Amino acid sequence: MRALFFCSACAGIAPEYNEAARRLVRAAASRGYEIVSGGTVKGTMGVICDEAAACGAVVRGVLPRFMEDVVSPRLTETVWTDTMSARKEAMREGADIAIALPGGIGTMDELFETLVLSKLGRFHGRIAALNIGGFYGPLDALLAHFVETGMLEPKDRARLLLPKTVEELEALL
Repeated sequence: MRALFFCSACAGIAPEYNEAARRLVRAAASRGYEIVSGGTVKGTMGVICDEAAACGAVVRGVLPRFMEDVVSPRLTETVWTDTMSARKEAMREGADIAIALPGGIGTMDELFETLVLSKLGRFHGRIAALNIGGFYGPLDALLAHFVETGMLEPKDRARLLLPKTVEELEALL
């Protein structure tokens, strides 16, 4: 089983986001999941790699070659790609669940592409975004707007789960 994490590469984010990442990685590792992430030492990605390694989990990092200077030394497996698009594809490979933690435009890119692929029948795992502290509230409102205007079918909106707490997300593992 594989749990894929999309998350921030930024330092200095709210500490509760990284603590949530640690808790979720521990929960996934205790259930036998291999942990997959962007594989760098930066921001929450680094937190995920460190926590997964500390739990004894398999830690698979997927990076484009141009990011070689920020690869986490904690990875059990490193997958190198030539492009960011190939990176996203390799990250999703075999994932049973894709989890978006609080993040920026890179996280949104990964999340939206995964949602599109799910809609098209090309990604079969569950998709969740941790709405801790209402972080993804604006996204939820935007998706509701898409449904209201006919731009998104309700069944496709339902593909994205928005648990509000770590405990709610742990229950999805």
